[in-house]
Amino acid sequence: MSNVYYPDYLQLDKILNAQAPESDKHGVKAHDEMLFIVIHQAYELWFKQILHEVGSVIGMFSDHHVDDNNGELNIAVHRMRRVKTILDVLVHQMDIMETMTPLDFLDFRDLLRPASGFQSMQFKVLEARLGLRMEARFGKQYYTSQLKPEHKAEIEALEKLPTLLELVNAWLERMPFLQEKYWPSGEDGFFTKLERIYDASLVKGEEGNAALWRKIFVDGSPERRLSPAACRSALFIMLYRDEPIFQQPFRFLEALLDIDEAMAAWRGRHLNMVHRMIGLRVGTGGSTGKAYLRGAMDSHYIFSEVADLSSFLFERRKLPPLPAQLKEALGFRG
Repeated sequence: MSNVYYPDYLQLDKILNAQAPESDKHGVKAHDEMLFIVIHQAYELWFKQILHEVGSVIGMFSDHHVDDNNGELNIAVHRMRRVKTILDVLVHQMDIMETMTPLDFLDFRDLLRPASGFQSMQFKVLEARLGLRMEARFGKQYYTSQLKPEHKAEIEALEKLPTLLELVNAWLERMPFLQEKYWPSGEDGFFTKLERIYDASLVKGEEGNAALWRKIFVDGSPERRLSPAACRSALFIMLYRDEPIFQQPFRFLEALLDIDEAMAAWRGRHLNMVHRMIGLRVGTGGSTGKAYLRGAMDSHYIFSEVADLSSFLFERRKLPPLPAQLKEALGFRG
């Protein structure tokens, strides 16, 4: 077996020679273009790692069997928490970017047209794999317009693949603990009891939440991505999260919300940086700049329907006791 040499293993010749400033090609003095390139290359490397982690979790959920007892859900939680940590790093990288002033950026900005971060394939793939479908995108008519035909086709092909959100929906629907055999009065009776407790907890101004309960947990609606059955399971996990078997499912749902928040934080920090750098001008790729980023930040939450379920929580002390047969089923068994 041959010895592994550090520079060869990391292919540093390729990486460290992959910076080709446009300003050098045009004989323009623009010191900060090197920083601009390195920052964006680092982003793309981190996007690659995030896709590696998310892809592995999608693989676990794709076989329609996530085994809590053999640690598979543990692994999924760990990897999704890693994704969140990487996203936090991406936000902090803006600190370095903002050491470049608007005038420093103008030294080379016009040389980049029509290139734009809007053409980042990996970020588009990440959003699509997590669950952001084309019809839900802000400015969807513009979304793939700046891509090469082969890249546009790749993004459109992702619309045919199951997303993590869809796989999580199927996972929640399969949760066995709301099956009728565990409930002497039936699952519907249990959820009717939860609904009464919830209704009694509402305060002035929340009267419409009673109808919302039925829409989310009973009737469903075409615009919602999570089915009533999945929502009932998720609420059950959130309410009874202190049961040991629900600890990891709860942490997984929390990890999804953490990722949504971290991606929103990245978009928000990016929006503020763009405003600081170019004011109200259009982006190099032709977008409306700050206005487009604001719309995307507000509308591109992927797991918001999980966050919605916090509307229906109430105090632990009001939780109905679980039937003895279900308590036994909730215990880990060898």
